Amino acid sequence: MFRWCCNAIFHPIHHTPATMTGAAMEDALASFATHERFMSVAIEEARLAAEAGDVPIGAVVVHDGRIVGRGRNQVEVLNDPTAHAEILALGAAAAGIGDWRLDACTLYSTLEPCTMCSGAILLARPRLIVYGTRDPRAGAVSSTARLLEQNPYNLDFEVVEGILASECAGLLKEFFGRLRRGDVERPGGDKGR
Repeated sequence: MFRWCCNAIFHPIHHTPATMTGAAMEDALASFATHERFMSVAIEEARLAAEAGDVPIGAVVVHDGRIVGRGRNQVEVLNDPTAHAEILALGAAAAGIGDWRLDACTLYSTLEPCTMCSGAILLARPRLIVYGTRDPRAGAVSSTARLLEQNPYNLDFEVVEGILASECAGLLKEFFGRLRRGDVERPGGDKGR
């Protein structure tokens, strides 16, 4: 089973189903506020990536209401093509809780996970994935391959997209604008690329 919640469609403030009771509405608003709070931490990680000359993508893994793993894109810093924010956050979470099975965790990412990160999500099994903005070119959750939806492990995932989407997209737009102008100092003294 794959459950999809798109913030643009199911925003609890703007699109309240007629059958939603006061308690259900309160739960929806509380969930939305929680998603925004943890996405804000992922955005801070993304800003740190940009300051280091990497593409501004950040991720956090949450278990029982607390952050157990953080990651930011460090492909350029570490000279490692696998050093994506989601991969690093999932690894830190597994080390932090002492188990690679992250079934009871939620992954927050500022950008829709790519194919590699979606593969890591399938293996780590966080059942709730929350991301800020879509990646129409390389996103593998909703934009291209939809890997979580038709996974070979028969795992159930819930996906929520669009949390703080404009802020997440704005970081990327600003970074790539600066990169095109040659205003980004890459690790190793490289400008742009």
